Amino acid sequence: MKWEKYLFPASVDEALAILADHEGRARVIAGGTDLIPQLKKKERQTDCLVDISRMPELRGIIQEGDIVRIGACVTHHQLASSVLIRGKAAALAEGAAAVGSPQIRYMGTVSGNIVNGQPAADTAIPLLALGAEAEIAGQQGTRVESLEDLYVRPGHSTVDATSEILVALRFRALDSKEGSAFERLAKRRALALPILNAAAVAGLDEEGTEFVDVRFALGPVALTPFRPRKAEEALQGRPIEAEVIASALEIASQEAQPRSNPLRASREYRQEMVKVLLKRALERAVEAARS
Repeated sequence: MKWEKYLFPASVDEALAILADHEGRARVIAGGTDLIPQLKKKERQTDCLVDISRMPELRGIIQEGDIVRIGACVTHHQLASSVLIRGKAAALAEGAAAVGSPQIRYMGTVSGNIVNGQPAADTAIPLLALGAEAEIAGQQGTRVESLEDLYVRPGHSTVDATSEILVALRFRALDSKEGSAFERLAKRRALALPILNAAAVAGLDEEGTEFVDVRFALGPVALTPFRPRKAEEALQGRPIEAEVIASALEIASQEAQPRSNPLRASREYRQEMVKVLLKRALERAVEAARS
């Protein structure tokens, strides 16, 4: 684990200039909870680390109109404890609270959890269900990309940390007839990779008896965070009844394609737990939408 320089640019523009000057030999670092272990194991190499964690422009959680915007260097602890996130996107607060350990939650950032590209990242699953987008700054300007399109394969995203910076994540704040929830299954309550993560967002009609909109997200059941869209469609405009929900969850279980893992769980077990965790998340999302 060797690098020649560790720099603290004052702005995104300055950071991008440093990256450009190093022509692929510099890399962005924020919390470092993923990158530093990778450097220690020599899974990644770099001559220069460009630390963006001290930039005020990347640290806020704000709501502008109906859009919630989260700066790239917001930590998991800040997400989990944010009154705004708890009120407008409870699933995300719950996912952030499930990350690692207290030490990791105080250091690790939401952008790092996303750019790292893992298909079951604890914040990625609720963000996917919330329909989040990423703002990515590069040499040619800033582009906006859906979170779903950001993932390429396990450990890889479309964000090139040697030339680009994920500056913010944003999504529509849930309204009074919508709710969300996150569920996690692991062998331990902390410092354990998830057997399965699940999130649900539910929008109800005025009477609270029918689904208007439902979004699910799962991981790891595919190479990237996954939305079982056929299951979502099976609930749109349908009454909130046990039989309707059970049928949709069966569809979600079949859409999911997890792999067997000798250290975590079999494919069959994970597929069965898709129904269990989505049911729990959906029930809590509906309860929140009705309250």
